[in-house]
Amino acid sequence: MELLDLMLKRRSIRAYKDEKIEDDKLDKIIKAGMLAPSSRNGHAGEMILVRDKEVLKALADIKPGSAAMIAGADCAVVVIGNREKTDVWMEDSAIIMTQMHLMATDQGVGSCWVQCRGRKHADGRTCDQVARDLLAYPEAYELESILALGMPAEEKPAYDPDHIKGNQVHWDKF
Repeated sequence: MELLDLMLKRRSIRAYKDEKIEDDKLDKIIKAGMLAPSSRNGHAGEMILVRDKEVLKALADIKPGSAAMIAGADCAVVVIGNREKTDVWMEDSAIIMTQMHLMATDQGVGSCWVQCRGRKHADGRTCDQVARDLLAYPEAYELESILALGMPAEEKPAYDPDHIKGNQVHWDKF
């Protein structure tokens, strides 16, 4: 599949079958994240893979109303960045997420990006504080986002290339 076709096909999938993702597919998704370019080749972004159903349920409650799909996922990839390595850990982490999101689509795995950095839990704690309590990552790291992964229980049509918004591109001047 050509890359642009893959990008048009990629959609956020929030409903998953009660089915395990094949190990080779999950391995490719993780490798895609590990191959992400990073500032000065510093690789400040790291991943925590979660398959424990109780932890997935807890992560589904990380922010009100927009992370519920994690509870039904087979796996979640929690992407954290090391603030001590570089000041662009957020960008490095976002590139990891993008590459995994695309590889999941390529592998027929449903995925949904749950943005967490700067967001709050219902009890007022940050999503980072909630995730740190659950996953015990060091203080130098901060939560960027979570990628919910599962075998899709829903289908969405690919984006129509003729309906891509052209008002986001400006030539020579704004």
